[in-house]
Amino acid sequence: MTSPKIIEAENLTKVYKGKVKAVDHISFYVDEGEIFGFLGPNGAGKTTTIKMLNTLASITEGKAIVDGKDVTKNPAGVRDVIGVVPQELTADDELKGIENLLLSARLHHVPRNEAHKRAKDLLKLVDLENSAERRVKTYSGGMRRRLQLAIGLIHTPKILFLDEPTLGLDIQTRTKMWEYLSKLNKDEGITIFMTTHYLEEADSLCSRIAIIDHGAIKVSGSPSQLKEKLGGDILTIELGAGPDITDFLKGIPDVSDVTRRGQAYRIKLPKTEKALPAIVEGVTSRGLQIIEISFTKPTLDQVFLDVTGKSMRDEDAGESDSVMQNFVNERMR
Repeated sequence: MTSPKIIEAENLTKVYKGKVKAVDHISFYVDEGEIFGFLGPNGAGKTTTIKMLNTLASITEGKAIVDGKDVTKNPAGVRDVIGVVPQELTADDELKGIENLLLSARLHHVPRNEAHKRAKDLLKLVDLENSAERRVKTYSGGMRRRLQLAIGLIHTPKILFLDEPTLGLDIQTRTKMWEYLSKLNKDEGITIFMTTHYLEEADSLCSRIAIIDHGAIKVSGSPSQLKEKLGGDILTIELGAGPDITDFLKGIPDVSDVTRRGQAYRIKLPKTEKALPAIVEGVTSRGLQIIEISFTKPTLDQVFLDVTGKSMRDEDAGESDSVMQNFVNERMR
């Protein structure tokens, strides 16, 4: 049984002043309860897409439906069911950790008694309960990121938008952050829409991924599906002196490509485990000596580079107002 779609984008387009097309007629969906990765280089349109979905940027063309609500026609309804954790650290440095949470709860119209309980529970979840009464300006970068996550969850959203939530964190803090998020997704059924430049995170966490570049979605699917499209494993075998066996290797079922450099052969095939016995048997039966043999699995990094290229990119062009300021303005109306 398939899950209902909780986010649907159809021909979603954003054109900024000066006719800069940041997002170009993209269509995609997110299933309820999944972790969905939205990846791309700097300037690809990721942040602009998130801003349109969470009502902080207007839609030029197309439409977006979030939890059954049209983003353009019912932005207030959308904001009631989403949490946003932006790249920017938006907590007030002069306030205590718990005061930041309670302020956010007020903006979301969370009842006072419920807000206090929820704030304490969230501070415990992100390991900040012993720092709740400290001013945020005394927090480390990792503590601020964890507080930012708690702020995004204070009103128990159905959907959580995460824009580079672990940017700049050390590996221990990043790992802990994703433990929190995986727990929220599994235990509370929160749908997570995330961007990240740490592709190993997306590979291990996301059930599906879309890669956007130059404002258009290039590929989408599960991490395993995207990696399989590269053509499978790469087996490298170095042999002792002997005849060229390229034709033999190409004749093995499922081998899709063979290149030779000296006595080293680079073989592309769906699964090394299936073809390896036939390769070894064929080599040894020809009296050839195996000097070295190794194989690599395709990675999401390779998929990303294959789709987007290797050139450096500028940051997303877009509206200059901060995410949190826009959100506060909307809530205070």
